[in-house]
Amino acid sequence: MATTSDPNQKTPLEIREIQELAIAISAKNINPTMLSQEFLKQTGIVPNEWELGKQPVLGPNLSQVTFQNGVSIVAQPRNITFMESIGTKNPSELNIPNIARQYVDKLSNAEYQGLSISPKSLIPFPGSENGARNYITRTLLSPGPWQDYGKAPVQAGLNLLYQLDRCQFSLSINEAKIQMPDQSSIPALLFAGNFNYNVGSNSPQEILEQLKKGIDDWSSDLKDFQEIVNQRFLAQQQESLFPGA
Repeated sequence: MATTSDPNQKTPLEIREIQELAIAISAKNINPTMLSQEFLKQTGIVPNEWELGKQPVLGPNLSQVTFQNGVSIVAQPRNITFMESIGTKNPSELNIPNIARQYVDKLSNAEYQGLSISPKSLIPFPGSENGARNYITRTLLSPGPWQDYGKAPVQAGLNLLYQLDRCQFSLSINEAKIQMPDQSSIPALLFAGNFNYNVGSNSPQEILEQLKKGIDDWSSDLKDFQEIVNQRFLAQQQESLFPGA
């Protein structure tokens, strides 16, 4: 069950949708030990004026650099992920699309294999302790005897796979919790999407061009994700999600 926290949120009634965007790039020869604040700044991947948000993690299997503006970069063998909270930002203000493109430009010989644009949306249910669970088990799934088994209400998640013209899109829907500053929590739904692009079967130059185009088109993926979540899943649930909105 996913958990997140936002110190800027004060009361349950103020909680609104929390969104995050991640851009993950896979390649044969990504080395986590190369990821550091110095490397990112010396290569021009991130601006020199960016300051660390917390102590970096550096290791052979995982390295992470987090900046004060909310951008986090995580490197693992064969994969590097750029993450950023959307919050109140206009999508055009997000940093990671440009940072991911800079990374590809600076390390053009990394033998790239794939690209994933992964938006997340955390939808609170402040008025109902079981609202998120009931949404999955009673709205998305048909009620039946399978729900009435065991000594506690059944928990469920949903994994969906869509074939789009440009790529394959997967969407998972699960229960989550939003952790409040006073240590209380609010039930929520986590929508996690993945737009997966396979680029590894082309020539090196074609791979780079396709990879950059996929990164540059990130806003279309985010827009499609938001439309699917808000219009095709939650359009009939707005009053229960945000009473009085």
